[in-house]
Amino acid sequence: MILMKKIIYLLLSLGFFSLSLYAQEPQIAVNQAGYYPKAPKQAIVVGMPSATRFSIVSETGDTVFQGHLSAIRQSKNSSLVTRIADFSGFTKKGKYRVVSEELASPVFTIADNVQNETAKSVIKGFYYQRVSMPLEERYAGIWARPAGHTDDQVIIHPSAATEQRPAGTIISSPGGWYDAGDYNKYIVNSGITVGTLLSAYEDFPAYFARLGLNIPESGNKVPDILNEILYNLRWMLTMQDPYDGGVYNKCTNAEFDGMVMPGVTKDPRYVVQKGTAATLDFAAVMAQSARIYKKYSKVFPGLSDDFLRAAEKAWQWALQNPNLEYNQFEMNRNFKPEIQTGGYGDRNFTDEWFWAASELYATTSGQTYAEAIKKHFPERFSIPAWNSVDMLGVYTLFRTGNAKIMPQIAKDRLLEMADAFVKSMDENAFAVVMGQSPKDFIWGSNSEAANQGILLINAYKLTKNKKYLYAALSNANYLLGQNATGYSFVTGIGSKQVMHPHHRPSEADGIDAPVPGLLSGGPNPGKQDRCPTYLYDEPETSFTDDVCSYASNEIAINWNAPAVYLFNAIEALR
Repeated sequence: MILMKKIIYLLLSLGFFSLSLYAQEPQIAVNQAGYYPKAPKQAIVVGMPSATRFSIVSETGDTVFQGHLSAIRQSKNSSLVTRIADFSGFTKKGKYRVVSEELASPVFTIADNVQNETAKSVIKGFYYQRVSMPLEERYAGIWARPAGHTDDQVIIHPSAATEQRPAGTIISSPGGWYDAGDYNKYIVNSGITVGTLLSAYEDFPAYFARLGLNIPESGNKVPDILNEILYNLRWMLTMQDPYDGGVYNKCTNAEFDGMVMPGVTKDPRYVVQKGTAATLDFAAVMAQSARIYKKYSKVFPGLSDDFLRAAEKAWQWALQNPNLEYNQFEMNRNFKPEIQTGGYGDRNFTDEWFWAASELYATTSGQTYAEAIKKHFPERFSIPAWNSVDMLGVYTLFRTGNAKIMPQIAKDRLLEMADAFVKSMDENAFAVVMGQSPKDFIWGSNSEAANQGILLINAYKLTKNKKYLYAALSNANYLLGQNATGYSFVTGIGSKQVMHPHHRPSEADGIDAPVPGLLSGGPNPGKQDRCPTYLYDEPETSFTDDVCSYASNEIAINWNAPAVYLFNAIEALR
């Protein structure tokens, strides 16, 4: 693999072929985990316009189903042409391939709980991101490692200094999850991540109650997803200034660590300037946690009350600091050392106000929060992202029976979006929702696919119309191989899976297989990393399975979280 990368790099540098190559080898793309017996099932024959028929072939080589391919579909997002092999009518359980002319797909399974392994894996992926504790072999297998970044000697950066905590003060901020392929911890990104995970539990509590993950806390009479979330929540609590309630933006090195295992580098760690976005995200998560963990007060006495006090204190700080932007460029002009790690800066806080108010209202029924919901109700709806979180509040108000304080237009807008998603599948070259336009293929595009699925699940919950559930399932298919690259984007799943994510432990641990259960970022025509091994630059094919590609092949907790919701919701509702 390394030799091949060097050859490609040499050819590129000598001009033997261009990064604007559009040709791609023909393939048959499938969900490499597989399909449910009674759900829709499609395979995608790519780049073979002359093909007209397909067969389903068993492990023993027997042809068990035959069918006609669809008419040619021209992709909106690349020069690829496809034909759809629909075998929804074939329901027999087993392992199969799709064959058309000389092409054969990867092996896939038809089974009742076919997404179960993936669903559990993407939650367990968070365990492998834990900071400040060793990962033991009995839980981590071959990916066991010593603890990294104890974070018990964290420095108050000059940008975060107050009279009570002057610059240079040492605080303790252990635990939490590494944010992405790097070794820092960010409140803003933890906000949307934890909010999404808590929402998954809150929507399907009975399902998660029986789902074991083999983590250190397993067996303590608390669902393992909540045990895993709590590991990050306890870190988040350390990021709130106890004197005023404001929340530091991140716990970080001044610069990114190299491609080494966690704990190898010993650079100083800092907490930096507080901000309105971080503080409101924190308030939202803590309010949501307060109502969820209250059920487990015997296991965690007083914890729910701690969460609610933290949320309300953060809200009060935000009222006094309603527009404090975290602007890393300006911060670095005024304070040293300069901080070069991810900024997660945001200038618009309307969405954070709405989300925080929604969670606090759902937990307390406070009139102050009801008024804030009306004041900050979103003018338009959009798929959630770290800097656009108002939809999380919409989901919560529907989930908790508080939709009456929103305008009727809220449900109408959500269902309009869901209907547009469903309709788009009819013309999509890969028979999925993802890829309605080239705009879907952004940095972290796979989280876009997963978040589209979450919206569709919410539409299904509101209407019980299975068209929304099947549309959500199509994006699960996309993430596991039914896409223009043919890759399963979840490490550890599928025969053509991502093997070289931009993820420091996976690169530095000396193990061929990457850490499992991590969702790669996905196609990104921006290619901001300038990695030399991209072969294609059209929106849906701009992906390279190379550690150098942080623009298309990094992992991140806010990408894994919607994958957790999507795959587990589908398993819960199957």
